Amino acid sequence: MDFLVEPALQSLLLCTDEKVVRVLRRVLSEMEIGVEHCASTDGAVQRLTRQRFEAVILDCTTPEVASTMLKSARSSPVNKRAIVVAVLEAQTAGESQGALKDAFALGAHFVLFKPISLERTRASFRAVKALMKRERRRHARIPIELPVELKIDGGQDTLQATTADLGENGMAVRLRDRKPQSSFQLGFTLPGTLTQIECRGEAAWEGNRILGIRFCDLAPESAEQLKKWIARQLMGSDADEPPVSCKLTDLSLGACYLETESPFPVRTRLQLMMKVHSLALQIEGIVRVMHPATGMGVEFTRHTSAQRAQVEEFIETLVHSNGAVPDLQVRPDAIDNSSAAYSSWQMSGERGDPLLSLFRSKTDLPADMFHTELRKQRGSQVEVGV
Repeated sequence: MDFLVEPALQSLLLCTDEKVVRVLRRVLSEMEIGVEHCASTDGAVQRLTRQRFEAVILDCTTPEVASTMLKSARSSPVNKRAIVVAVLEAQTAGESQGALKDAFALGAHFVLFKPISLERTRASFRAVKALMKRERRRHARIPIELPVELKIDGGQDTLQATTADLGENGMAVRLRDRKPQSSFQLGFTLPGTLTQIECRGEAAWEGNRILGIRFCDLAPESAEQLKKWIARQLMGSDADEPPVSCKLTDLSLGACYLETESPFPVRTRLQLMMKVHSLALQIEGIVRVMHPATGMGVEFTRHTSAQRAQVEEFIETLVHSNGAVPDLQVRPDAIDNSSAAYSSWQMSGERGDPLLSLFRSKTDLPADMFHTELRKQRGSQVEVGV
């Protein structure tokens, strides 16, 4: 199969500050991100309704303007998942924390404070770009014809169908003489591989004898294989984006803290690969605390006995490695705004985990004060390379 060519990432910039525009244009150009610059709110709103953007960058000097733009982006079917970057006026330490909370409450994912510098902007946009690409791939549809088997009536009857397109979250299939019930089992083989994908499917939409199917209960291993296959179709052999540079400083059984100039927003799901000597630990997590340009606190999301044993072994190896700093790769998966991402954090206990307890109780502290608390409670979890 020929690889598809992925179009350039696009951003919309609403800003009248010439210095900010100049820095952003340079950084976005270096990162091969297209920029559509608007000086007026009306012009920006019109573009949001007519064109797809992977990122929306707003000068939030006037909160009312920022609010209008964010509402327009979220109400636009093609831009409701765009990554939002807020540019804020310089503040005192106390004011900065309040401005951050206000910006995140409006719906911003990342924040830059004026005067913005080239290096700080580059660092922030490494994470912005990684999420822009990841969000687009999650919702991409690859036109392809594949045989699919749909099992209905508890598997007693089957339907044969052919796909019209395939994505990470679902597919469209061409119907023949009849259609399945609203929920069913499905199976197909990824082209060019021996990977068999099997899961439950739900009818999402129907039209012109084509049925849109949403994947449900997809096994993590199958989801990862499908994700990699989609990425290869979009970007060929260069599908993997270089991981964001992070340093592991604290590790417990249920969480870790990562120092980085390019932290991801709260509720970003991450894939982490940690390695010390010959021992590797692959783990999934979700960002619970984010300090711009400083670091992020990550809760591990699979609370199984097998994962706990793996983390315990990793911690034990670190403890006996004479201060060895583990290799670390961090890649974003998605920003999870589902109710489950909120409720799991509100309802879950710390399970005696000091790092998770700190994330929960000190979330609103400024970064410097949070790190002071982090240093105070070290010793109850592994301190790494600090």
